Order: sequence, then C-alpha cells, then structure tokens
Amino acid sequence: MKAVPVVAIRGATKRFPNGTQALAPVDLDVHDGEFVSLLGPSGCGKTTLLNLIAGLAAPSSGSIEWWGGPFAATGGPGRKLGFVFQSPTLMPWARVAANVRLPLDLAHADRAAAERSVAHALALVGLSEFARNFPRELSGGMQMRVSIARALVNAPDLLLLDEPFGALDEFTRERLDDELLRLWAQQRLTVVFVTHSIAEAVFLSTRVAVMAARPGRVLDAVAIDEPFPRDGAFRVSTKFASYAQRLSRLVAEAGNEATAAG
Repeated sequence: MKAVPVVAIRGATKRFPNGTQALAPVDLDVHDGEFVSLLGPSGCGKTTLLNLIAGLAAPSSGSIEWWGGPFAATGGPGRKLGFVFQSPTLMPWARVAANVRLPLDLAHADRAAAERSVAHALALVGLSEFARNFPRELSGGMQMRVSIARALVNAPDLLLLDEPFGALDEFTRERLDDELLRLWAQQRLTVVFVTHSIAEAVFLSTRVAVMAARPGRVLDAVAIDEPFPRDGAFRVSTKFASYAQRLSRLVAEAGNEATAAG
C-alpha cells in the first residue's frame, strides 16, 4: 500500500483580492523524509505556494491535504509543522532563549518542559552558549540559526523554509546548508525549501520543483538521485554540474515564458 503523502496538493490556485493570479493549478506531492526545493525566478509563486502548505493562506480553488487530512488535523503527534521565514524575525528586546521559547509560551506549555525543549533546540543548531545573548549581539548567520531553533523547538515533522539563507554571504550560506542537511537527517524531517539558488537546490534536495511565473506553476520536477551525506566534494563533482545545468535550462525556460507572457 502506497504511503499517504505528507502534503498532497491537487489543482491548487491562488488569486489575490486585487485580481492577480499568483498560482495556476498546482499539483505536487511531498512524501515523508523528502527534501523538496521550490526553485524559480522571482515572482513565480514559490513563497505563495509555501504559504499555502504552511496553512498561512487558503487556495482559491483546488485542495491541499496534510497527512491525508485537513489542516485542522495538524499539530498532533507526527503531524507538526515548523516555519522559517526569509529574515530571522526575532524579538530584539528578548534574549535568544526567550525568542526560541516563543511558540511554547504561546501554547502555554509547562515552563520546565519548555526550558528543556529550548536547550535541546539550541544544542541542535550549535548555540547553547548564546542562550542569554540578545539578537543584536549575534551575526546574521547566528540569528538565522536562532530562527531555525525556534522552528525546531516544537519538534516538527514538516519543516518549511522560505529562502532563509538568501541574504547571507556564500561562505556562511554553504555552512548553514551543511547544518540544515545534518538536522534533516538527524531529526528525520520532511522539508520544503524555497530558494533562488540552483547550486543550493542541487546540494540540499532529494527533488527540485522548478516553477514558472505568470501565473505560478510547477514546470518540472527533477530528482537529485545522489547519496547523503553530501559534502564539498559533491559540490565540485561532474554529477553536481550535470544537475545544475539541467536545472539552469529549466529556470531559463521558466524565465523566457514569463517574459513572453509579459
């Protein structure tokens, strides 16, 4: 019997109140344990689609199921979601531990249990010694790791990330990509990751969904059928270059379609 997808998107569209058709009908399954990247040019609807998956917005038509049921069924054991935004969105007046604890505070979790969960989440991202620091005392990369710890503090099963490393320098970005893959494997997560970077998509993903714009839709999905863990040697391999070239052609095709539509 085939396993039920973690996320099953069937003919989902999104039209905003101003009339903009952000998404054409999208069909996409995300299976347990996958690392799926959404790749494409600006304005192709990657973030809009991620917001639908996160339950932050509803499709205008079509349907989305989470573990075979409605969004209301999420949140229980084995069906938890975590979300990491483009920027860290930390509370500047609160220390790192309090920022990470926020989801548990909002859920009125037991304080002692919450403190243990915060300590565990900070350990996962290598920031245990910075629990008492304020965000302003951390680098951009460290602030993003705090944001990831906050998403992990509820022990999510599905982790959604909206281009979290896009504003960072390449060295920091590659290091955080390495750490994200470690967390994905260690925590046995299912991940949907938005990125503009072809290299990042190839390095991280089990599958890359390339999106085209006007309106946004999935143009093609490419499996990155290479073993984990991946390291610097994979980044400079001929296989990596081959995947990158294939995705580059698809992204160029997506961009040409958007230009023609404009």
